[in-house]
Amino acid sequence: MYAIVEIAGQQFKVERGNKVYVHRLEANEGEKIEFDKVFLLDNDGKISVGNPTVDGAKVAATVISHVKGDKVIIFKKKRRKGYQKWNNHRQSFTQILIQGVLAKGDKLQEELKAERIVRVQGMRNKPVVAEATAVVAEAPVKKAPAKKAAPKKAAAKKTTTKKKED
Repeated sequence: MYAIVEIAGQQFKVERGNKVYVHRLEANEGEKIEFDKVFLLDNDGKISVGNPTVDGAKVAATVISHVKGDKVIIFKKKRRKGYQKWNNHRQSFTQILIQGVLAKGDKLQEELKAERIVRVQGMRNKPVVAEATAVVAEAPVKKAPAKKAAPKKAAAKKTTTKKKED
């Protein structure tokens, strides 16, 4: 099931489990939000097209983080006039996780495969979504005894014979 939805003035094709970067939203991290401007809804081959929107359809999402995009460089120059302008810009984005696409009368399932947000040390503002896994008890690993180094052979001394003159 997927939908074409308008989020912050842009249209996105979304389905459950997608992570989408949208223009900065006025929501806090971890907050749940809904978007009701759904233009098209596909439910297992049954397509509903809105006029302009599909009645009662919603997209539920959770705010993961607020991040900045890549730097965009703006450089203007006029030849032979000595005119140069340099500017740059970083757009603010919000990363959202789509929890579900809801048709009229549908309800949202709260859990999404037991996913959780994990912050990895050393990666600022870049969350990683990892699946929760069961810890398996393992027997302690036995280390193999270290191999002894073979004794080094002494280098053969070069002997030179000098002829004795009588």
